[in-house]
Amino acid sequence: MPPTSEALTAERILEATEEVLRRHGPAKATVVDVARALGVSHGTVYRHFRTKAALREAVTKRWLDRTAEALSGIVDETDRDPETRLRGWLAGLFAAKRRKAGADPELFATYSVLATGLGGVVSDHLAELTGQLTRIIQAGVDTGVFATSDPGTAATAVFQATGRFHDPGYAKEWERPGAQAEFEAVVDLLVRGLRG
Repeated sequence: MPPTSEALTAERILEATEEVLRRHGPAKATVVDVARALGVSHGTVYRHFRTKAALREAVTKRWLDRTAEALSGIVDETDRDPETRLRGWLAGLFAAKRRKAGADPELFATYSVLATGLGGVVSDHLAELTGQLTRIIQAGVDTGVFATSDPGTAATAVFQATGRFHDPGYAKEWERPGAQAEFEAVVDLLVRGLRG
């Protein structure tokens, strides 16, 4: 039995939207397609998301938030030293991006297209990730592991220096031989620099 508008949640709409995007791609997917997949009218979808753009923004944010939420657990592992957490966080980010690109390349390509037009959502995501790095580096400064006068600037530098291993524009390089060793060499260099 199709869901009624009362039982229909924003989360369920986002799940259906992701499936529609996977099936049709960003150029052809419509709100009508999402409504059809849910067995409701497109007006019902619009009650939750006022425009197609708002729906696309929400589904892209949801996709990006999955990575940030997974990494937040590493930030909060205060029983591990900051260097281990930093290495784990960077490795977790690289692994998450590789998984997304490799497990479902069509959906990864779709989100890459959507994210291009959603600067605010992407900026917020990048700020959240850089904020997580800042917390780890600040913990390193507080414990004497890292020597930097500005953990925020250092976090931005670390994030940018590792961009090749998490920026979707480099996705084709992530599975080539040597990519993991190159990643580890960059992380080693950055950690040595943070130690001062």
